[in-house]
Amino acid sequence: MRKWNLNYMKLRDKLLLMYVLSVFIPIVVTNVVFYNVTAANIRSQKTRDAGMALNNLKNELRVNIDQGVGLSYSLYADPVFNATLTREFNSQFEYIEAYNSYLQGEFSGQMNQGIRWYQVYTDNPTILSSGYIERLSDAIRNSDWYIQSQSYSAPYPALIVADQTLSLVQRLNNLNTGGIEQLLKIDLNMDLIKQHFHNSGFDGKVYLVDPGGHIQFTNDLTAEESPVEQLFSDIQFPNKTIQFERTYTGINYLEGWSLQGVMDEEIVLQEVRKSRSFVVWLACINFVLPSIIIAAMSRSLHVRLVRILKHMKKVKTQNFQTIPPEDARDEIGQLTMEFNRMTETIHNLINEVYVADIQKKDLELKQQQAQLHALHSQINPHFLFNTLESIRMRSLIKGEKETAKIVHNMAKMFRKSISWNQNDVTVKEELELIESFLQIQKYRFGEKLQYSIVADPAALMYRVPKMVILPFVENASIHGIESSPGEGMIQLQVSVEADELMIRLEDNGIGMSPSRLEELLSYLDQNTDMGEHVGMKNAYSRLKLCYKDRFSFMIQTWEGKGTHVQIKLPLDQKAMQHE
Repeated sequence: MRKWNLNYMKLRDKLLLMYVLSVFIPIVVTNVVFYNVTAANIRSQKTRDAGMALNNLKNELRVNIDQGVGLSYSLYADPVFNATLTREFNSQFEYIEAYNSYLQGEFSGQMNQGIRWYQVYTDNPTILSSGYIERLSDAIRNSDWYIQSQSYSAPYPALIVADQTLSLVQRLNNLNTGGIEQLLKIDLNMDLIKQHFHNSGFDGKVYLVDPGGHIQFTNDLTAEESPVEQLFSDIQFPNKTIQFERTYTGINYLEGWSLQGVMDEEIVLQEVRKSRSFVVWLACINFVLPSIIIAAMSRSLHVRLVRILKHMKKVKTQNFQTIPPEDARDEIGQLTMEFNRMTETIHNLINEVYVADIQKKDLELKQQQAQLHALHSQINPHFLFNTLESIRMRSLIKGEKETAKIVHNMAKMFRKSISWNQNDVTVKEELELIESFLQIQKYRFGEKLQYSIVADPAALMYRVPKMVILPFVENASIHGIESSPGEGMIQLQVSVEADELMIRLEDNGIGMSPSRLEELLSYLDQNTDMGEHVGMKNAYSRLKLCYKDRFSFMIQTWEGKGTHVQIKLPLDQKAMQHE
């Protein structure tokens, strides 16, 4: 039992067994079944095609014969035509007048593609032989076709073969002829019939057999050369032939006639052999290509696993040599990486214990320094606030109220920027910060700067990201108003419109050129660095971070006339009402 246990088999033997059971045997069986099914389908298809071709030939031949039958019935059923043929004319002049006035018109226009010629025979002594009418003489009565027609007495035309021509013979006895014998002989177009036989699409020999079993027409050259009418049953065909029979039934003038088709089975086998070559090539491709792929994959597994096994045995003897790295990300590649990592770890644990202890002490020292730095950072803001407060009190003692007011605004701005622990504030708090900033700017510019802040009371308690409006006000003051020669005006308006918080900022500063505006918008959307407008870039980035694509931002500017900034924020999540 151990011999057949898969866990005791080598990996190479397992891969070979998997290849034989999963690739080789299924490919052989699949291709054999595919070949047999394909051969059967081709044989069936060729047989169906041959049957359809013989049916088409049968129908084409009947159409050809029906053209003659139509002419036969039209003359047979015409009482005036038959009465004229049996009439006793007093003179040749009287007959010629009757021929020109009636018979000639009756005969004209009756020829068509399927009829080579037709002739009316009569033993009326007063009728002259001319055109389509001929005297029924002894020579005609001794002809082969006339003798054959005497064996038919039915009122419909008889199909006979004489002088290698198919003809329809109709007795014109529909009316009382007074003992006068009248016949209509219609010779079919044998060239057209031959064309039908040769163009039938039947891959074999076709025989037109009469009710007596004699071959009357065929595309078999050996049978055509036979001087005597040959029975179809006397022909010796090879053993491997496929025979088809299509018999005319329910048609009185074709009753008993049939088309016999004989197709050599070798024709079908030729198509099968073509498919066999295709199947063989396909089998070779299906066999060789998977074999190469499986061999390459098997070698990739086997060679690398053996290499890992060899290095594992080296580790047992305290040889911590790592496996050379390779560009592989499969399981064996990951196993190799983990083995190398484990080997290096073991080697480090043995040889570098003291170094690790020193590194641990150094890390503890750095942590203590970081804690001390954090304590210093907490002291610095309080020192700065106390210093600003001392300056403000000193200015009040000296009577410098305006300076004290500016210092107070600076301290208030700095304290709010440090003390705001949350990422968002109310619109009211943001506007108070902007008010302090504009007071400082007005102290700087004097009467040159005027500003207006108008806010809808309903908008004051909505929350926005902190310091998100101030950078745009700062940009309007420093870059817009400072360089303007005249009096500058900054107007800030905040309102609630529908479900949005509308922020409009306008100034009458120097504005920007279209190229400069395009450069600024590109700077806001991308990670480029222009060296200025850092506050605007920071505010715009925080808007994108908070609202994604649910906010609207637009800048309009006119060079020498000013700039308009419009921001629309949704009244949900970050802009929700503060409770």
